[in-house]
Amino acid sequence: MNTEANRCLLCRNARCMGACPVHTDVPSAMKLYREGQVAEAARILFDNNPFSAITCQVCDWALFCYGHCVLNAKKVPVKWYEIEQEISMPYILGDAHVQVPAQDCGKKVAIVGAGPAGIAAAIWLRQKGVAIDLYDSFPRIGGVLRYGIPDFRLDKKYVDAYERILKEINVNFVGGVTLGKDMTVKSLQDSHDAVLLAAGAWVAKEMRIPGEDNPHVLHALEFLKDTSKFQLGKKVIVVGGGNVAMDACRTAIRMGCDTTVVYRKTFENMPANKLEVKEAQEEGVKFNVFSVPVEVKTEGSRTYAIVRKCENYTREDGSIATRILDGTDYEIDFDSMIVAVSEGVDKALAEGASPEGLFSAGDYNYGPKTVVEAVQSAKEQVAEISSFLGLA
Repeated sequence: MNTEANRCLLCRNARCMGACPVHTDVPSAMKLYREGQVAEAARILFDNNPFSAITCQVCDWALFCYGHCVLNAKKVPVKWYEIEQEISMPYILGDAHVQVPAQDCGKKVAIVGAGPAGIAAAIWLRQKGVAIDLYDSFPRIGGVLRYGIPDFRLDKKYVDAYERILKEINVNFVGGVTLGKDMTVKSLQDSHDAVLLAAGAWVAKEMRIPGEDNPHVLHALEFLKDTSKFQLGKKVIVVGGGNVAMDACRTAIRMGCDTTVVYRKTFENMPANKLEVKEAQEEGVKFNVFSVPVEVKTEGSRTYAIVRKCENYTREDGSIATRILDGTDYEIDFDSMIVAVSEGVDKALAEGASPEGLFSAGDYNYGPKTVVEAVQSAKEQVAEISSFLGLA
């Protein structure tokens, strides 16, 4: 048994539980674990969050559970995520099964997007006897888990486990189809009782600078989908400070590249998981903070970025903003620039659809958030869909 478990105070009003987006009942699971009832602990974790085995690996613990442990006051927070890994990771690979009614309830829902939000919603709705058609533009389920998070952060065998589960509960998965091309929201509404839009944030945002269309510039999401398609060269710049940027820079350095992250703010402002930033630095990634590319140029055999310095300043209302400083330009040569300045979804695809029976979750609602936040949004929308369909 992980000795960390014995340090947990089993708080009645656990701060870790309150800070977790899916409100994981840490005290109950921890108590079961300490009593040796690991299978029962795994079951309650899975029932609350079907992606417990994955969120315990990729979550920003400092932001959620670990960062809110009451023992932070003594600077010795309990590493709950380690215990959750011990409980949930073996469970999803073997004993995790979903019980569904013997007969369907007569309702049918289309879910667009087979990432964490879509899969979680499919599981919870099947438990209510709802027939599910799950659509995705990728050929296999998983979304960002399969096509965005690198293998060194998440072994894909854990994603494969959800293919098994969805097959067991008769979710009809249709891969390789695109909303707006192969189907429309209206056509799905015509053939289903409700539609849940849970598509991931795969539309890369641009820097909007001269030279961005340079062939040496690529977007992080395309790179991470299949790194084997890209020859990056020796020197790589990654632009951005979020989790996608960290995944991109850590992947590039594993490919033998001299890798530098260029970010317009400083470390304290980076939205990326702080542990990932630390690990990237330890792996040899360099960071140019308070810097932003303003132009990309190729001259002969040389490709380079003109980079301008930035600084934080205090607005009149007391908030902190960042501004670019004129006259501070410097140049960085590169073979490849990987842009990771944010991602979005194409919400125009739902225009003209009837709002009746139309729901949305995950990135489609909030933009690129964490896996656990996507699962919580799915939970909320399943409750709304259930009410709409008249289900208990």
